[in-house]
Amino acid sequence: MRAAYAIAADPTDPRSALRVADLPETSPPEGWVTVDVRAGSLNQHDLWSLRGVGLRADRLPMILGCDAAGVDQDGNEVVVYPVVADETDPRGLSLLSERFPGTLAERVSVPPENLVPKPEGLSFVDAACLPTAWLTAFHMLTTRGRVEQASAVLVQGAGGGVATAAVVLAVAMGKRVYATSRDASKRERIAALGATAVEPGARLPERVEVVIESVGAPTFEHSMKCSAPGARIVVCGATGGHLATVDLRRLFAMRLELLGSTMGTGPELAALLDFLVEKDVRPVIDSTYGFSAIADAFARLESGEIFGKVAIDFLH
Repeated sequence: MRAAYAIAADPTDPRSALRVADLPETSPPEGWVTVDVRAGSLNQHDLWSLRGVGLRADRLPMILGCDAAGVDQDGNEVVVYPVVADETDPRGLSLLSERFPGTLAERVSVPPENLVPKPEGLSFVDAACLPTAWLTAFHMLTTRGRVEQASAVLVQGAGGGVATAAVVLAVAMGKRVYATSRDASKRERIAALGATAVEPGARLPERVEVVIESVGAPTFEHSMKCSAPGARIVVCGATGGHLATVDLRRLFAMRLELLGSTMGTGPELAALLDFLVEKDVRPVIDSTYGFSAIADAFARLESGEIFGKVAIDFLH
């Protein structure tokens, strides 16, 4: 079975730990079902796995990947929800590719409840971009951020998968969206998505009720200053640094909520799929690679130049 997998952990050169080759198939846990993968996509999680973060040495080699869409054993077109129960993990759960084999292979096995029907209106490639980054953004906006109560949203560091998804989703939800990026060309692309693109730290024309924060230390003070009374600052990552300074006076005086957020639920993934079809919205895809070019796809992801998702089309 063709697969992309980690053979080691390399904190400084993660792609040196990547292999794309045939692996023998293992027997899935009892009751699990197998999906023939048609498309997948990459996430920063895959690079962190190659660095050895969240992936124990005794579980190597490990097939990478959290995202996939394909065809199940009964011929149904499905999207794979990548979170599985895991009693060995302190969280009580793990993502595919942490304990159980991931999605960057010709076949992947999951519990049957982890399969969500793929709507006819979404291609396999589009659907495979959704289970991690887009689901994370959807959960941040709806469940954690309570965006239905908001008029305006700030997204920090747009360009990557989660932040770009948050921009597109918030615009589709009818919100006024502001998004920051250090890159002038990315700000142009953000504006084309319907948001007001600004430089990091720029003064906004209004305070916002929801902030989508994945950058961390470099932008956190700006996130707090841009927040309206009672605003929700929803944090899913800290790509720029995890030791952010929090002005507690502003926190209590403005009655701000700081909310951590990770992934989303299976029903939320189904709701996201329905929302995209209803609104005729499709994920922003930076580039698409065939399976034989997965190494190039990882290089593109690691470059930091992406705008949207890096997708893998297993049929090419």
